[in-house]
Amino acid sequence: MKMSFVARWGVGLALAASTLAMPSTADATPAGDNVVINEVYVNGGSTGATYLNKFVELYNPTSKVIDLNGWSVQYRSYSSTGNFTGVTALGDHHIEPGGSFLIGGNANSTNGAALPTPDVSDTSYSYAGSANGGTLALAKSTTPLTGDRATVLANGNLVDLVGYGASATYEGAVKASGYSVTASLTRTGAADTDNNASDFVSAAPTPVACGADCGGGGVDPGDPTEATIAEIQGTGTDSPLAGTTVTTQGVVTAVYKTGGFSGAYIQTDGTGGAVDLSTHHASDGLFVFSSAFAAGVDKGDLVEVTGAVSEFNGLTELSTTTGNFEKLAGPAQGVEPATVSFPLSTAQKESLEGMLLAPQGDFTITNNYATNQYAEIGLAPGTKPFDTPTNVVAPGAPALALQAQNDEKLITLDDGASLNFFSAASQGIALPWLTADNEVRTGAPVTFDDPVVLDYRNSAWKLQPTQQLVAGGNEPVVIGNTRKAAPEPVGGDLTLGTFNVLNYFTTTAADFVAGGGSCTYYNDREGNHITANTCTPDGPRGAADDANLERQQAKIVSAINTLDANVVSLEEIENSAAFGVDRDDALHHLVAALNTAAGTDRWAAVPSPATIPVNGEDVIRTAFIYQPAKVETVGTSVALDDPAFSNARAPLAQEFRPAGGAAYEDFLVIVNHFKSKGSGSGVDADQGDGQGASNHARTLQAHALMAFAAEREAAAKTDRVFLTGDFNSYNEEDPVGIIEDGGFVNVPRALTDKQTYQFDGAVGSLDHVFASSEAYADVTGADIWNINSYESVAREYSRYNYNVTDFYKPNPYRASDHDPEIIGFNNAEAPGPVASTTTATAPATAAYGSTFQVEAKVEAGDDVTPTGTVTVKDGSVVLATGDLIDGEVSLPVDAGQLSVDDHTLTVSYAGDAGHDPSSTTVTVEVVKGDPGLAATVATTKYGKSAVVDVTAEAGVSGLVTVTHEGAYAGMGFLLDGSGKVTLGKTAFKPGTYELTVAYGGSETYKSDTTTASLTIVRGTTTTKKGSFTAKVVEDRTRANVPFTVTAPGYTVATGTVRVYRGSTLVGHGTVANGKVTVRLATFASAGTQKLVAKYGGNTYGEPSEVAFTLKVVKK
Repeated sequence: MKMSFVARWGVGLALAASTLAMPSTADATPAGDNVVINEVYVNGGSTGATYLNKFVELYNPTSKVIDLNGWSVQYRSYSSTGNFTGVTALGDHHIEPGGSFLIGGNANSTNGAALPTPDVSDTSYSYAGSANGGTLALAKSTTPLTGDRATVLANGNLVDLVGYGASATYEGAVKASGYSVTASLTRTGAADTDNNASDFVSAAPTPVACGADCGGGGVDPGDPTEATIAEIQGTGTDSPLAGTTVTTQGVVTAVYKTGGFSGAYIQTDGTGGAVDLSTHHASDGLFVFSSAFAAGVDKGDLVEVTGAVSEFNGLTELSTTTGNFEKLAGPAQGVEPATVSFPLSTAQKESLEGMLLAPQGDFTITNNYATNQYAEIGLAPGTKPFDTPTNVVAPGAPALALQAQNDEKLITLDDGASLNFFSAASQGIALPWLTADNEVRTGAPVTFDDPVVLDYRNSAWKLQPTQQLVAGGNEPVVIGNTRKAAPEPVGGDLTLGTFNVLNYFTTTAADFVAGGGSCTYYNDREGNHITANTCTPDGPRGAADDANLERQQAKIVSAINTLDANVVSLEEIENSAAFGVDRDDALHHLVAALNTAAGTDRWAAVPSPATIPVNGEDVIRTAFIYQPAKVETVGTSVALDDPAFSNARAPLAQEFRPAGGAAYEDFLVIVNHFKSKGSGSGVDADQGDGQGASNHARTLQAHALMAFAAEREAAAKTDRVFLTGDFNSYNEEDPVGIIEDGGFVNVPRALTDKQTYQFDGAVGSLDHVFASSEAYADVTGADIWNINSYESVAREYSRYNYNVTDFYKPNPYRASDHDPEIIGFNNAEAPGPVASTTTATAPATAAYGSTFQVEAKVEAGDDVTPTGTVTVKDGSVVLATGDLIDGEVSLPVDAGQLSVDDHTLTVSYAGDAGHDPSSTTVTVEVVKGDPGLAATVATTKYGKSAVVDVTAEAGVSGLVTVTHEGAYAGMGFLLDGSGKVTLGKTAFKPGTYELTVAYGGSETYKSDTTTASLTIVRGTTTTKKGSFTAKVVEDRTRANVPFTVTAPGYTVATGTVRVYRGSTLVGHGTVANGKVTVRLATFASAGTQKLVAKYGGNTYGEPSEVAFTLKVVKK
């Protein structure tokens, strides 16, 4: 198994962005470039066993001799995560190309045939043959491997490993079965794909030993060939003398008596100094692999060494043993460090392999992820770390080209040792490079002030100190300090930040287990649980217990309080609903801790939305906290429920307003946490273009976010929109392009040259703050506060007590694995008048003299209802005016102000403090009005003129005629709606008549008719006595009394006048032309007689009477 440095430092970070990284197995090597475990037989001696002893067979699939000196085969039980207890040293042996090497083990009993003579036997350990199985490892050290599966697989000394049965430590997948008393686990074709389940098959055991050919470290007992170091190195990647025994001389430049290298570097005397790489093609340095050699020499010694030349994982080395080297007289010239500037091509590095160097120029730390495990520091030549390819160039060929360029430029500063400081054996050793108080941050400048050796190990070019570097030792470099105590000022009236809080769970793994769940853990060097590894079902991902939560929380609180943004969006905080409590429980817990540390109620939490989405609900969630003294929430939060987020976290939107501010100052923030790059299948499989897995899912999420942002923008009635969070997408990747194409500006990208995340030895931004163009216009500054991703993971709470040095401090540094971002922006200026729109309706026609309504409505593009006055005009003539109520007004217009014609009326809104004036028009046809003609006539006595009272609408004037049954009866004139028609006094005899009253119309009113009922009653008459001799003689004379009967307006032509004394008729006469003389009867008695003359009336006149007296004298 071949483990590359790049694989070891970067493994696991492509998982969910803040999940604790776990090293994976190395790339498969089907072609075979190292020794493999070829066959395992674990039931020797049992009843029915084929062989008496158990065995492990090794195989060399390469074309070169591989020295096994210092190597071992190690065993531990299936469930163990501690030291491999069964360590069998392979001694001073080698394996020829295509050769096998047999290690004999113990016997369960006495059954079975004897093995071929093993090359090494060790019966003190028992390889389990039960169903539970075990784990066997091949290591290039006799130091026991230790730790969980991830730690073992990441160990630089591991060469190959087989986990069988129920083993918890395996490559790829465990080989669950197939071994028995008559069957071994046999590698298929000697190929190693780093998958135990597929690499091994069940077969009859066939042990093959090497025998005498594998003894003596591979040194040919014949005469060695003399060769210079340059001749041994050659000008290619492999030595032309590999597999041969040579004798060479050199000056010892570096000695590794401890630390696991088990050897020293020698360099041809007199070489080095100013090297011309255009002509220098073969290295003058060489690694001598031998513990005895390292123990027997010192730096500066001139030595002669005889040994076997081989290529060990790309490093040309000479293997020797005691008695095959000697010190010579001191060097005549000595060795000067070669002064070279990086970057170097692969060929140039090959030409300097093993040589002492004095690196020139600028170097910058580009990778410190493995510093706390392997004491390695990745360096980028120049003044900045390497760029994550898809952060600066397009995915696909450009990104792959840049990655290749980064890989070639990378040079790793090592510690001159192969220790894994995560192993139990090394966790008590203080780490070099890192101390509790220094920095060693990505982005820090590095200057070399002591020479180093260019070395190739674990598939990476390295610069080694000239002896193992231990804590407090003399470091060959000076590393600059780059920490910032606080973010750079960003200005503005308000600030907005985003912070991934690294699986902040207040439900600890211990809480979860106490509630019936199950958890595995990452442990410290004493076996104490620090963080949750896997908790099922759907358990927490953070601290193992309260003590670790307190350490995690202290860092997060320190960081957020120092960030001090007025609004902070959070990612990877616990969704407490997943654990049976209020969804915001962990959020409130964090706010309480922040306020306690701040000494005041500085922070508040935005409550969860009323509707929790079906899609995007995970055990972690997004959230907001804010400072109520600076901002206030508007409305409630809203989460997007979209299938695109079924494998991610739902975006959460909240509208904010400056505290005490106005609606026009509102801004909208949507926090996001897209799907990570670590997994996916089908269209979401890693496409090999640099964007990682699940890029398709993230593009769908970006599209869904754009629609959600538009919908929330409309609902909030603000165009000042910010999109924040962990998008798990670098700057040049598809999802970011979708958002930028949607009109959003990537603010930190536009205003800083900093990045939020370190992965695989390069830096880029997975976290972003996007602003709509309107919001960006108010942005005053931005900063990425590199307190997390650039720091060594040793300082993270999750690595507490991993090493004897205590790196933990309750400060902001390495509070998370993502760096927080902060932007400043000004409040929106009070808007000038907003354009308004006036709409109006009116009836198509209106009768002259009527009143019609103009309905007006005024709207604007803001959320403020227009107020003010609306006026209706005909030309310059104001017809109506009124004030808006809720943006509307109904205006009554008197059509009598208009001529009978078509009219286009202007409806004008005068505007108000926040809205511009606007106007529109309506068209109305004014038609002649209905005059509303009415007529009445009072009952009239015959002989008097009847008067017809005619009324109409005000303003109606004109001629009116009265007819009866078509015959003219009278004429009059209407003036302003009122008029009279006087009829003839005798035009109608007493009776009732239906009169027709007709109006002839005018320019503005239609003609019209109406009727009136006329009743004529008999006229009043007056009867008067004329002069006559008022004295008569009793019983003798008769009086002739004249009478007149008159009536106004006409002459009474007919009728009878009767004279009564009491009730006795005393005379009568017929009226003619108003006169009558009545001759009275005689009276029998003398005296004054009271008489009454009564006119009886006729067709035209009423009755009337008159009283008079007559004197009767005696005879």
